[in-house]
Amino acid sequence: MESELRSIGELARASGLTISALRFYDRTGVLTPARVDPVTGYRWYTDEQVDPARLVAGLRRVGLPLAEIGVALRHRHEPAVVGRLLDAHLRRLEDGLTDARRELSRVRALLAPEETPMTTRLSLSRADLAAAVDAVRFAVGADPDLPVLAGVLFDVEPDGVRLVATDRHRLAVARAAGTVDGPPVRALLPVDAVDELRALLDTGHGVTPEVSVALTAGRVTASVAGREITTTALPYDFPDYRRLLRRAADDGPTRQVPVDAAALRAALRDAAAPTVTREHEGVPLAVTVLGVRDVDGLRLVGADEPTGDDPDELRVGVNGGYLLDALDAAGAAQLVLELDGPIAPLAIRRPDDADAFSILMPIRL
Repeated sequence: MESELRSIGELARASGLTISALRFYDRTGVLTPARVDPVTGYRWYTDEQVDPARLVAGLRRVGLPLAEIGVALRHRHEPAVVGRLLDAHLRRLEDGLTDARRELSRVRALLAPEETPMTTRLSLSRADLAAAVDAVRFAVGADPDLPVLAGVLFDVEPDGVRLVATDRHRLAVARAAGTVDGPPVRALLPVDAVDELRALLDTGHGVTPEVSVALTAGRVTASVAGREITTTALPYDFPDYRRLLRRAADDGPTRQVPVDAAALRAALRDAAAPTVTREHEGVPLAVTVLGVRDVDGLRLVGADEPTGDDPDELRVGVNGGYLLDALDAAGAAQLVLELDGPIAPLAIRRPDDADAFSILMPIRL
């Protein structure tokens, strides 16, 4: 029988994997041999295992995590499944490269502070930047013990800028496309400067459609129609929001629920809107409970409704005021709520803009 099989060395040569790598993938259950000699422990493989081994070798070279290599191998005859896996990994690699370039720029500035600091210049749509500020402003933190959250992150990308704000309980992200001249850079603008910028953007209405922004060594200057503001960025490292976004993109939502934003706002503002009381961070809090069913979509659940009556209904507890803020900031008649379980973050998106969304942390019921 062994004459019909390939030795581990032969498979190593055919696939590009080392013998030690094949032993590792056997131990982890990713690529197990067709036969293991019970006396010598020697591993033997079939010809049909050459292509899977080559696939493992390729995925290993691009740094795909071990668990995802196993998923790709199990679904190798389902191109759509593997394609989504590879797309998610490519996004991680691209984000990592952008982060690395940004950090290397900071390192170079630290190594040679006497050199003229580099300036990154952006030309953006005034209306788009104003909409992005409006979409995230509500999520800025106000806790004096967390000054790192008391602003809006301007995260410059090769083709625009991403604005991010969070107070730990909610996170808002929006984007303004534009032309960028200079390296990727980040600046955390104080909330007062963000409000001043928003007012400046209104002054350009009907005069110029563009706003110019320059970021140099921790200073940010914006100019519209001959008027200019300059501010100093906050000296803090903003939390790694991309990790949360990558996790959400990789996992994908369990349910996507279309929502009439006006109707949901009215229901939440109704004085008789149902809530349940829960202790949150040591104080009683009125919690809005969202019930999601495939048949009739979203509803507000009352305090007197027993849990477990409908096994198909997903219930998520949120701060109703925070949800209202997110709905108002989205500024659209129709929105999409994305849910992945009762204790997973809840996302609110515009169906026509994948780059603008809010994430609310749930409250355990």
